[in-house]
Amino acid sequence: MSMRRGRSTAEHSSAAGHQRPGELFDRFLLIAGPCALEDGELNLEVAHALVALAEESGLPIVFKASFDKANRSSLDSARGPGMETGLPLLARVKEETGLPLSTDIHEPWQAGPVGKVVDVLQIPAFLCRQTDLLVAAGETGKAVNIKKGQWMAPEEMEAAVDKVRSSGASEVAVTERGTIHGYGDLVVDMRSFARIRDAAHAPTIFDGTHSVQRPGLSEGSSGGNPEHIPALVRAAVAAGCDGLFLETHPAPARAPSDSTNMLPLADLPALIRDVVEIRRALSGDASWTLEEGSSR
Repeated sequence: MSMRRGRSTAEHSSAAGHQRPGELFDRFLLIAGPCALEDGELNLEVAHALVALAEESGLPIVFKASFDKANRSSLDSARGPGMETGLPLLARVKEETGLPLSTDIHEPWQAGPVGKVVDVLQIPAFLCRQTDLLVAAGETGKAVNIKKGQWMAPEEMEAAVDKVRSSGASEVAVTERGTIHGYGDLVVDMRSFARIRDAAHAPTIFDGTHSVQRPGLSEGSSGGNPEHIPALVRAAVAAGCDGLFLETHPAPARAPSDSTNMLPLADLPALIRDVVEIRRALSGDASWTLEEGSSR
């Protein structure tokens, strides 16, 4: 995949699926990027690859990366650059590629400054019922993506969505990332996409990378089975999810966080081609394209 350099935000915006506020979740989309922000060049390598993928597939793409992994298993685990350093790194990605941005917040006071930089505020799964955090995210007026807690029934997300929507968010989506099954394992109920959508009246995104995590099974941190990512993604698209969330990295084994469950960047284009073909088959129209298709 070619890596482009030196193009302006305006030149990139169309290909990258840059949309007006209130429209990010109107179409099937991909939220993708490394788990945690790294040095500027690594972030841009991934972002430029995503721009190329958007151009090839017609898929709207949002770049995601965390400035702080505040819920790491171990005190000694890498957490990321922090908000003060991380927000300029994210801003550079948008400036050089035109991609919309998403990152997660963990405390209510972070919502304001983060909302000035990113297009989508993400609420971590462990915090999806924290009222003050949800209200603060909504009050920014930005789009908000709420990760469903691994212990929650699909219908329980209605209340979380209502907290954000009633506080002023321009859009709200829910991301399904699997449900705890015993100790150290997650399962994905493919009925969840329709159940969340019906209960919360919100688009439902599938997180195909965190769904293969094995919590606590990698020497004090989360392990994973990334070989199952493609099958789960294809199944979720066939089951009617409204978008995808995929963490990806040029060399997952060298990543400071979630190294055991990220998709190699080189494998992403082929998987997205499969996604487009499944969406085309579901439409029943051989000439269908993502540009024409609605996420509903």
